[in-house]
Amino acid sequence: MNMVRTAMLLAVMTALFMVIGFAIGGTGGMMIALAIAIAMNVFSYWSSDKMVLRMHHAVEVDAQSAPEYFGIVQQLAERANLPMPKVYLIKNEQPNAFATGRNPQNAAVAATTGLLSRLSHQEVAGVMAHELAHVRHRDTLTMTITATLAGAITMLGNFAFFFRGGRGGAAGIISTLAAMILAPMAAMIVQTAISRTREYSADRGGAEICGHPLWLASALGKIAGRAKQVVNEDAERNPATAHMFIINPLSGLKMDGLFSTHPPTEDRIAALHKLEAEFRQSDEPQEAYFEDQAPSDASSNAVDEEPAMDDSGPWGRNPGKKINKGPWS
Repeated sequence: MNMVRTAMLLAVMTALFMVIGFAIGGTGGMMIALAIAIAMNVFSYWSSDKMVLRMHHAVEVDAQSAPEYFGIVQQLAERANLPMPKVYLIKNEQPNAFATGRNPQNAAVAATTGLLSRLSHQEVAGVMAHELAHVRHRDTLTMTITATLAGAITMLGNFAFFFRGGRGGAAGIISTLAAMILAPMAAMIVQTAISRTREYSADRGGAEICGHPLWLASALGKIAGRAKQVVNEDAERNPATAHMFIINPLSGLKMDGLFSTHPPTEDRIAALHKLEAEFRQSDEPQEAYFEDQAPSDASSNAVDEEPAMDDSGPWGRNPGKKINKGPWS
């Protein structure tokens, strides 16, 4: 089913390319846009994940450079029966994370330093389990391709404003305005539809992987509260990638705030609390995860306060020192 959806997505994006090409240069422009779209589809399948990681200055880490973070992902991948993905770190104070890759065998997960420093072990586990659920559901290919093509369509739409080819008069102006405004809007609507429906599924899948829905519920509340306070400059420069993150990384101060790429955080948290109740009523006990960690308080729906920088996070006893030793410094 995901392959069918991906094929439909590529068809829609290709059609939008052709609409803009026609607005710029008539039939000739449409054919050129078709050729560009085909080339971008091929490129997106093989290399869009690497492009997205570069956009956000992600640095790959391993068991030596980030042992606790890497270990969390490793344990969760084993629980999910997934190949070990590549693990990346983004030096950014906004707590957030995303997954990418064309299939589980070529997947990658990325988390910001803000997320690892401000969330507990259990909360980070909930977040990374959510991202691995995207990998297991094979959402990452569609989400990554959407990010690449939607960004390209938006740029091409803006390009159409300045170059209308030989199509003069009122018809040319109307078609150009339609390409400049409606095509990027349609691309954003496609992003929104994909993200909003799949986030709920990944929340449930992540809760099943880590075995504790309230870990993710607590993490979502903290991330949402902090994300509104910290500007993610890389995300603002590349708004087409916003739907990939677990929480919308955009400030909403620009036109990129016109559409919400994520369901309301309160609704997601409520769904996770409901799932926790289902887990408790189940006859099958949930497998323990970080047995050596004290249970985290995941009862609140949102936590906007500045969290204490203690040894509960995955950076150990001295988060700042650990980060400074990494290859991203």
